[in-house]
Amino acid sequence: MKNAVKRYFILVVMLLFAPAMVYAGNVEPVVSADWLAKNVANPKAVIIDIRKAESYKENHIQNSINMVAKSWITKKKDILNEVISDDDLKDLIGDAGIKLDSIAVIVGTVGAPIDVVSIARVAWTLIYAGVKDVAILNGGFEKWEKEGKSLTKDIVKPKAKPFTPKFDKSILVSKDYVLKNIDKAVIVDVRTPEFFNGEKKQTFVERAGHVKNAKNLPWLALMNEDKTYKSKDEIEKIMAPIIGIDKTKTIIFYCDTGMFATPAWLMAYNLLGYTNAKVYDGSAQEWAADPNAPMEK
Repeated sequence: MKNAVKRYFILVVMLLFAPAMVYAGNVEPVVSADWLAKNVANPKAVIIDIRKAESYKENHIQNSINMVAKSWITKKKDILNEVISDDDLKDLIGDAGIKLDSIAVIVGTVGAPIDVVSIARVAWTLIYAGVKDVAILNGGFEKWEKEGKSLTKDIVKPKAKPFTPKFDKSILVSKDYVLKNIDKAVIVDVRTPEFFNGEKKQTFVERAGHVKNAKNLPWLALMNEDKTYKSKDEIEKIMAPIIGIDKTKTIIFYCDTGMFATPAWLMAYNLLGYTNAKVYDGSAQEWAADPNAPMEK
């Protein structure tokens, strides 16, 4: 009997603290310019430049393809920045020549907050579609240029390939899901404190404040001043006191429209191994528009 109890205790500890097994990628979620420079000719690597077309044409990383950030999101009814339909996403990824076993590296600019989060958003969307090896270039295109890495004007036209997605619907949740789990899940608002506290709100958000029971973890706390991500140890020290150490706990990240939630999700899910980390795509815009959805200030 004592041995059985001991084995059970060991199993529980392993489930709580062992590295997550859901994310099966072989690359780190954030890669350096040096790493990418060594992999620009890797036949499995697909370097996705999400900057505007004119910026891409001016110069870009060797072998990178241009897929502007706005092609990865859509407006559904009145809700901004939602994930595109499954069929459209399948076509978008297939037209880019990306396969389930590709190594997708997202490159964008980091000049403005929306640019930074757009990089993470594309990474999240690819993982949602079933691509496991997804990474973002730390510090973006600016970091690549600053380090003097080579650039080219040669336009790369991707070779379309049939893409059969393996959608991971578990990382995308609806308002109903949040309502049903509001007292059980860890709900994380990644906006700045003044928006979380209800002192400010976006014009397209009906009510100020945050989802009932939500905790505040501003996404910018995970980044250095130069818009590179902090180290794994630093990020864990920031996130663990807020989201806990149980790697199997359901954690729901949200912001105003779902865009800014993705950097925190990426760090929790890919970097730290929280297997049940999710994004509420409708976020505050959808939540605040429903008078029956509980909010707090």
